[in-house]
Parts: sequence; structure tokens; C-alpha cells
Amino acid sequence: MPIEPTQTMMLIVGGAFLLGYVVAKVAGAIGRRFKSTDRDPRDDRIRSMEAEARIANGEVEKLKAALEDQEKEVAKAQALIEDKDEVSLKKTGVIEKLNRDLKESVKKTRELRYELTDRATENVKSEVKLREVETELEVAQASSEMITTGVLDYDMAPDKEDTGKRRRKEDRKRSTDIYKSGT
Repeated sequence: MPIEPTQTMMLIVGGAFLLGYVVAKVAGAIGRRFKSTDRDPRDDRIRSMEAEARIANGEVEKLKAALEDQEKEVAKAQALIEDKDEVSLKKTGVIEKLNRDLKESVKKTRELRYELTDRATENVKSEVKLREVETELEVAQASSEMITTGVLDYDMAPDKEDTGKRRRKEDRKRSTDIYKSGT
């Protein structure tokens, strides 16, 4: 069987590819031996810094998330504080209004108490005057009754001053007895 030129070409290309692969592997193995001994310390430092940067970026993301959560909590707390302040202001207003109403009520109560005291005083005074008038009236009635019944006899011309004084005392005593017996 004869090999055709296309097949030959394919075999050559395939052999070349295989030979290139083997040479690359051998060269890579030899290169790695020499290269590992000639490694630059700056490359290690760069790699460690990149690793630290990745770790730091991860921590930053975590801190950002925690900060956002805390900001949300602070916003909620501020809203709650504002609500409490509004409620407190409303209650303070109500308390002030109640204090004013209480002061006005106390003032009115005092005024009414003073007025009631004045009226009670006037009432007591009028009762005392009424009793005095009633007493005078009773005495006058008793005197007029005694004069009409003849118990009380005034002498128009007293003989002696002593007998007139004595009679007046007796008359007063009788009128007092009559007044006491009437009440």
C-alpha cells in the first residue's frame, strides 16, 4: 500500500505535533528545576499581599453588611425616639392644660368658699338680730300684757325714789319670770 501524499502530510504533522509535545514536556521539567531555585522573593511577597488583600476585601464586605444592619437599627431607634418625643409632647400639653384647669377650679372653689363664708356670716348676723328683735318683741308684748292685766302698775307720782326703784326691779323680775315661762 502506497502512502499518499495527503496521508504523508498528516503523518508528518501528527509526528511533529507529538514531537513538540514531548520536547515541551521535557523542557518544562528541566526549566522547573532551574526556575525553582532562581525564584524571586518579591513574587512570594506579591502573592502573600494579594492573599491578604482578598481576605481584607472579604472582611470589608462583612463590615459593610454589619454597618448597613446597624444603620437600619439606628434609623428604627431614631424613628422610635421621635414617636416617643411626639407622644411626650402631647402628654406634656395635656398635663399643662389639666394644671391650668385645676388652678382655675381651685380659684373658683376659693371664691365660692369665701362667698359661702360671707353668706354664712351674714346669715348668723341676721339670725342674731332676729333673735334680738324677737326678744324685744316678746318683752314688749309681755309688758303690754302686764299693763293691760294690771300686774304692772306705774305710779305716776312716786312718793319716794327708793320705792320707785324697788317697784321697777320687781317689775323687771316679774317680766323676766313671765318671759321664761313663755319660752
